[in-house]
Amino acid sequence: MNEAGKFNSGWWPSTLRSRLFVILFAGLAVAYGLSFSILFAERYMSAKAVMLGTFESDLATSIAVLDRLPANERAEWLDRLSRGSYRLVLGPGLPGVPDLSGRGSEIADRIEEAAGYKFPLRVEAIPGDGKRLQGHLTLSDGSPLTIDVTPRGVMPLAEWLPYVFAAQMVLLIFCTWFAVRQAVRPLGDLAAAADALDPSKKGSPLNEGGPSEVANAARAFNAMRDRIAHYLEERVQILAAISHDLQTPITRMRLRADMADDSPEKDKLISDLREIGRLVQDGIAYARSSHGNGENTSRIDLASFIDSIAYDYQDTGKAVTVAGIVHGTAVTKPHALRRILTNFIDNALKFAGAAEISVERTGEGNIIITVTDRGPGIPDDKLEAAMQPFYRLETSRNRNTGGTGLGLAIAQQLAVSVGGAVRIYNRPGGGLAAEISLP
Repeated sequence: MNEAGKFNSGWWPSTLRSRLFVILFAGLAVAYGLSFSILFAERYMSAKAVMLGTFESDLATSIAVLDRLPANERAEWLDRLSRGSYRLVLGPGLPGVPDLSGRGSEIADRIEEAAGYKFPLRVEAIPGDGKRLQGHLTLSDGSPLTIDVTPRGVMPLAEWLPYVFAAQMVLLIFCTWFAVRQAVRPLGDLAAAADALDPSKKGSPLNEGGPSEVANAARAFNAMRDRIAHYLEERVQILAAISHDLQTPITRMRLRADMADDSPEKDKLISDLREIGRLVQDGIAYARSSHGNGENTSRIDLASFIDSIAYDYQDTGKAVTVAGIVHGTAVTKPHALRRILTNFIDNALKFAGAAEISVERTGEGNIIITVTDRGPGIPDDKLEAAMQPFYRLETSRNRNTGGTGLGLAIAQQLAVSVGGAVRIYNRPGGGLAAEISLP
């Protein structure tokens, strides 16, 4: 398995934030744990050396005192000479086994050193009594003496230290989380800015503060957005210039065609020129709509506005109706909104022969104006593409129907200029719905 496969396995976190947290916390925790272990080992060895040294010196003193005391006075001094880790007993003691290992062997060596190698000594372990040892020796006058040793555990660290260690680990987790958050947050801001990137809108630039690397990335992103906006504006200007310059030769060609003798070729030529003229006009309209049309906003009465659009079509014999009762007002750009709705209606009339307009308000206060038809609709996988400029479906939306592929694109651009959004979708039972949502 390659390295990428290892890091993409199930146990490895999928987000950069989690990965950085795991790496930093694991590294710091291991380093801190090693430091704590070294400190513990050093303190343990020091405490053990001190304890065994004290044990040896105290035991040597006790044996020497008992050896010099008269036999009848020794019993009175046993408790005084005993310590917490050993007890002195006159007599042979308990039977044991000579099997000593590890710490028992080390304590036995200390007992022999304390006895000064002057007294015959035998150290045995007491079976079934944990780590209990007994040293049997004979004093100078031949009296037996038993040294009953119960080794105490070495506690080189204070009892409260584990709680401090736990508190430090909690602080380490918090500091690691905070460091990762500070490192990853600019990436989140950059991703959000890239996701919301719309060069056609004049948004606020990405904050260029923070560390130098983050500031450089933000500056590069802002420069990229400005370049994209410039390229789009340049493209639209080229389209507008070409469309505008084509109008003069088209007009001349139309005049010459009108002066020609009547013939089928003349009718075909005039039809072609008419189609080219519509394409040029739509190109100019798209170029203007991409940066707004400079129109000011005003308050309109929705009922009168929608009815006037429907009546204009009805006067020419087109089947355009208004569904339901329209009421209320809206603050928008009237000419831009009218162009959006007429593009919707024209599409519906071309492909369905009839259109219906409806208006509703959402719970958030938005106004949704929808134009619906019962035509063939658009395949679901081509709905998004249909909003692109110059896109036409091969089956129906072609030159024979008079479509240039700019109607929906113009509507979408104008919707941005009025602060709205355009959406198209297929209706249940057949047909297409085109709607604009106004704030």
